[in-house]
Amino acid sequence: MNALKHENPVSALSQRSPAWLGLLVSGCLMLGLAGCVTEYSGGTQMASDPDATLEKRVALARQYIGVGDWENAKRNLELAQQIDPDSAEVAEAFALVYQSTGEFERAEMQFRAALEADPSLSRARNNYAAFLYSQGRFIEAEREFYRVTEDTLYSGRPMVFVNLGLCRLQLEDSAGAEAALTRALAMDRRNPVALLEMGFLRLEAGDTDDAKGYHGVYRTVSPQQSPRGLLLGLEIAEQTGDQDALGSYELALRNLYPESPEYRAWMDRQSR
Repeated sequence: MNALKHENPVSALSQRSPAWLGLLVSGCLMLGLAGCVTEYSGGTQMASDPDATLEKRVALARQYIGVGDWENAKRNLELAQQIDPDSAEVAEAFALVYQSTGEFERAEMQFRAALEADPSLSRARNNYAAFLYSQGRFIEAEREFYRVTEDTLYSGRPMVFVNLGLCRLQLEDSAGAEAALTRALAMDRRNPVALLEMGFLRLEAGDTDDAKGYHGVYRTVSPQQSPRGLLLGLEIAEQTGDQDALGSYELALRNLYPESPEYRAWMDRQSR
C-alpha cells in the first residue's frame, strides 16, 4: 500500500496498511469447500416452506461463491430473490458475487440494497466497508467500519477494530489507528496484524522498547514472519544499533522474499 507522505528515519519504509494484511470479509465465504456442493431440488418440500427455501438457496449460493462458481451462485440467488425480492441476505450475497467478478458498480448497488433492507446486518456492513477499502475509499470505509464496531454482539468485532485501524493509517491518523488497534488487542491479544502495526506505530513514536515488545509477541504468533514482519525487525535493529539482528533480518528478507516490495524498498534505502 502507499507509504506516508512525510518521511523520517523510522516511517519512510513503514508502508502503512500493506496489501498482505488484507481485510477480512467475515462470514461471506465458506471455508473448506474444495469438494462437491450439495444441490437441492425445487420440489414440493422446498416450496412448502418459503423461508427455509430462501435460507437454503442463500446457503448454496455462498457455497458456490466459496468455490468460485459465480453462475451457479447467481442462479440460486435469483431463485431466492423470487421468494423475497427485498432480502438483505440475498442482496449481500449478490454483492459478493459482483465484487468477485469485477462488476464493482453492481456490487455497490447490492451492498447498499442490503443495508437499506436491514441496517443492522453488521456482516453486510463489514463486507461493504471492506469493499470500500479495496476501492481506496478510506474515509467511507472508516465510517462503515466504525459503525460495525458499535455492534457489541457482532462476532467479528476484534477484526473490525483492526480494519478500522488500517483505514485510519491510510488516512494518516496515527492516534486514531493506535486507539483502534489497542481495542482489537484487548479483545484478541494474539492478533498478528494488530501486533505488527502497533509495533510500527510505537517505533514511529520513538518508543523502541514498546516496538520490540509488540514485535516479540508477533514473532511468537507468526514464527514464519511476513516481509513486513521482517521489515519491522530490521527497523528496530537499525534504531537500536543491533548489527547482528540487522544482518539476520536482512538475510532472511533477501532469502525468503527477494521479490517483495519490502525488500526492494529496503535495498533502495541502503543505496542512498
